[in-house]
Formats: sequence, structure tokens, C-alpha cells
Amino acid sequence: MAIKKIIAIASAKGGVGKSSITAAIALNMAKTSKVGILDADIYGPNQHILFNIEHLKPKVILKKDKKYLEPVIAKDIAINSMGFLLDETKVAIWRGPMLSGAIRQLMNSTLWGDLDYLFVDMPPGTGDAYLTVASEIKPDYALLVTTANKLAVHDLQKSIILFNKLDIKMMGFIGNNIANIQETNDFGFIKELGISHISSIPFNLDIYNSNLDNLPSCFDDISKSIEELV
Repeated sequence: MAIKKIIAIASAKGGVGKSSITAAIALNMAKTSKVGILDADIYGPNQHILFNIEHLKPKVILKKDKKYLEPVIAKDIAINSMGFLLDETKVAIWRGPMLSGAIRQLMNSTLWGDLDYLFVDMPPGTGDAYLTVASEIKPDYALLVTTANKLAVHDLQKSIILFNKLDIKMMGFIGNNIANIQETNDFGFIKELGISHISSIPFNLDIYNSNLDNLPSCFDDISKSIEELV
């Protein structure tokens, strides 16, 4: 079993549409590649909701007295998430080693099989969970997501600094018009830091309502960019 490339989809600010974009990119690339998603947001996992598979659970496999998880397959994508394992009425309140251990176990105890791409839906911020993914799972690349909001753009610098310190290559960033407003921010602040502008995603009602069956054509361009950059 082998994963060819691990790509972290990251933002420093929550609510910028990172999880939806992760799902949309994975769906688009699954047309021609073997794809998986690791939902590393312990406090607010969303991938099981986006794919309408809340009722499913990973199958437990016993191998040499060790327990492993088979990812849930949805739309030809292998998915594992803390959302499958936590009682939906309970909130993860773990800190430090417990939180990091949960992410580590999700990654290492999942039988991913052979994948061309594993997309990691990162938690917002740069805390323990973020550091665990970046330093222990060690993505090959990071793809950043932001809105045009001044605070979201400014906070993204924290992610850029962290990835630079951990020597993780950044493909670039995606601007997401999640608020359906006329954008006036040209993202110059991010470009000045040497981060390429991969794409801008216009407001899309289907994506806003978590309907990922009709993706805008910009995701074809994003997929092509990813294939070229890796």
C-alpha cells in the first residue's frame, strides 16, 4: 500500500470554505486518480456530512492482533474522519497529546490502500492538531484557502510561516468568494510573500448548500494545476 502524494488543504481562519473546497477538489480529481480524504479537524469534522455518509462507520479489521480501520468509500473516494468515531452529541474536548494522538491514529490505523492523492482537511489555526499533521504526517504540499476578508488574508500568514518553518512546499492559494460579495481584495499581501494564486472560486449556490454534484469549471483548472505542480 502506498500514498503517492499527501496534500494538506489549510487555512488559518475558520469559515472560509476549506472543507467544501477539499471535498470538491477530491471529487474532481477522483475522475482520473485514486483519491482519499483524511478529515483532521477533530473539533469540527465535516467530510462525513458533506458526503452524506453520517450513518456509516469504518469497518474494523484485525491484523496481527492490531486493529485497523477501512475507510468509508463515497463517490470513489476513501474517507476517514473523527466524525465517524465520535458520538455526534458529544464535542471533542481533548488537548495536547490526546488530540495529537487521535489524528496520528486516524492516519496510521487507516488502511488507505494505493492512492495517488491523500487530501488532508486541516483544522483552522496553528495549534496542536495543525502541528501534528504538519510535523508527523508530513504532507508533501500545502494548498491554502482564504476569502478576500482582510482578517482571513492576514491570518493566512500564520499558516505560511508554519509551513515554511517545517519545510513543506506550498502550491499556492485559492481565493473563495463564500460570502457572494464583489471582491475588492487582489490578495497582494499573500502574493508579496511569494505564494502563487492558483484560482479564485466564484460564489456557487450548490457548494454553499453542500451540494457537490454540480461543480463549477474552475475545479477542472485547480485539478490541472495540482497535477502540474506535483
